[in-house]
Amino acid sequence: MFELLALPEVWASLATLTLLEVVLGIDNLVFISILADRLPPEQRRAARRIGLAAALATRILLLFSIVWVMQLTQPLFTLFEFTVSVRDLILLGGGLFLIAKGTMEIHHTVEGEEMGTSGAVTASFGMVIAQIAVLDIVFSLDSVITAVGMANHVEVMVAAVVIAVLVMLFAADSVGAFVSRHPTVKMLALAFLLLIGVALVADGLHFHIPKGYLYFAVAFAVGVEALNLVRTSRHKKRVEKTA
Repeated sequence: MFELLALPEVWASLATLTLLEVVLGIDNLVFISILADRLPPEQRRAARRIGLAAALATRILLLFSIVWVMQLTQPLFTLFEFTVSVRDLILLGGGLFLIAKGTMEIHHTVEGEEMGTSGAVTASFGMVIAQIAVLDIVFSLDSVITAVGMANHVEVMVAAVVIAVLVMLFAADSVGAFVSRHPTVKMLALAFLLLIGVALVADGLHFHIPKGYLYFAVAFAVGVEALNLVRTSRHKKRVEKTA
């Protein structure tokens, strides 16, 4: 273990993988915040903490089961000349879950606002945690496969995952508060949820969508939304000055 600390390539791998894990985990954090927002205010912080702790535990367990994770790509059965593996089934199920969950959350947000109800307290604590756990499994699989492909040492992978989750844990409250304050950001995140769900379904069907396309779409949408938020903030300040 200590001899690894003397290798520059190990530190470079750790830094790169940690940054990538943080990027891959941001969407998970946003979705955890959206789900926790359905709870009473006094329960939201606990839900976010439990959700991130579950994400950390899931990723580490999968990392220590690397051999099993790699076996998930082995053909399980063939259907009409289409080979299906356990990984394909997980991606298909997870993608369909994300699409369904995103659609339901968008419907709830729009219909709830139209009916004049906030709708924030519509789910039990246990139900929200269960949904977060399902999301953690889906996102952890992608995260772990990425880690296995980028690093050669389990210690480096575990360290990167732990650091990334600690970073997300530190930012959880601020991200949750920001999403709660800005409904348009929440809607944008739900649109990302649908996008990722479609990408997972496509990947499960052996149609790979390059991640660069997804990241560009997400970055462009975030940039547009950031400009909208700046414009709204400046307009609000001008109104306050003239009032």
